[in-house]
Amino acid sequence: MQSTHSQRHPGGRVFGFPLEGFSLFQSLLLAFTSAFFTFFATTCLAIFALLAWNLFGHHSVNYADTYLYVGFPAGVVVLVVALPVFATLWIRAKLRK
Repeated sequence: MQSTHSQRHPGGRVFGFPLEGFSLFQSLLLAFTSAFFTFFATTCLAIFALLAWNLFGHHSVNYADTYLYVGFPAGVVVLVVALPVFATLWIRAKLRK
């Protein structure tokens, strides 16, 4: 049996998606989107963890702390990592042209 997928991408792939050919706007959009998603995902997990902590431990920790101490630092860390990664991918694509 022959595969119908004959076009190969020389760059890397993550979950089947090629990591090349992004414009500057797409690279920035992906970096900020990943930080945005991380902020909300970690905040959601932290709120549910704090809910369990407050219910089962009879504590009264403020839920706003999840934004400040979990969501915001996680979003900033992902943004600090994603910006250079996507900038490097964009620069590599520019240098190949």
